[in-house]
Amino acid sequence: MKCKWNSFRQPAVFFIVLILFPFISLTAGVLVAPTSVILSENDRTGRLTVQNPSDSPIEVSIRFGFGIPLSDSLGNVTLRLQDTSEVNHPRSAMNWIRAFPRRVVLAPGATQVIRFVATPPKDIPDGEYWARIVVRSQDSQAQLPDAGDLESITTRLNMVMETAIVLKYRTGELMAKLGVIDTEIERSDSLVTISIDLENQGNVSYVGVLRCNLFDANDVEITTRRINIAIYDDIKRRVELPIGISDYRQPFHVDIVIENDGRNDVPANELISGNRLEYTLTVP
Repeated sequence: MKCKWNSFRQPAVFFIVLILFPFISLTAGVLVAPTSVILSENDRTGRLTVQNPSDSPIEVSIRFGFGIPLSDSLGNVTLRLQDTSEVNHPRSAMNWIRAFPRRVVLAPGATQVIRFVATPPKDIPDGEYWARIVVRSQDSQAQLPDAGDLESITTRLNMVMETAIVLKYRTGELMAKLGVIDTEIERSDSLVTISIDLENQGNVSYVGVLRCNLFDANDVEITTRRINIAIYDDIKRRVELPIGISDYRQPFHVDIVIENDGRNDVPANELISGNRLEYTLTVP
């Protein structure tokens, strides 16, 4: 979730804004469920429920974007939301998904069901297609100050919030398969760092868990890390394992497991089971 602050003010109000800022009520927030929408060739419709928990009206609008986790050469993962003009990914569904309604004003405590319909091109390849449902909410009573009254000092802050929900469309035979292209391992006095280049070899996103356990020569566990992963395209993941201060016997080794099991945050009917990877790295 990200927040945008739109500030409308006349000259000489900057100091006033700084004083009032900590006391602004987050009235533009809405509750959204579920956290993902799954469509398919058997059921091309879906729904999202938006609720206004505040005591003032909120304007809600829906648009679509495209964004998948990407990494840089160091394994830092980011997600950049793209609009229609930028997207050329072959798995993008954003141009053939529609929402009804696209804009609504919710009264205090009210809920609204947003419905989605997929109209994919004919004969698209089997697999999964992706989009992001961007739910934008703001105070529906926000007004611009009177710009003609130059002698008055007026300010109004309108907080705009956006939440991006995953949408997936599935068709044909689905396969979740992950491969490891390369691994690198480094050690300092207090840290073991692993870089894993992962390749999506299937036609859907691989949703699972990456586990790394650091052991000494006597198989005494030093550190363990568990990371939820969602692999759409090829990506590099970096894992840091602190060594700590203790009398551990060298050489160390790291057991790595990547699998679907353990993702209790994903409904079973949404999870596509894939392969399991397991291997061991020796720490230099």
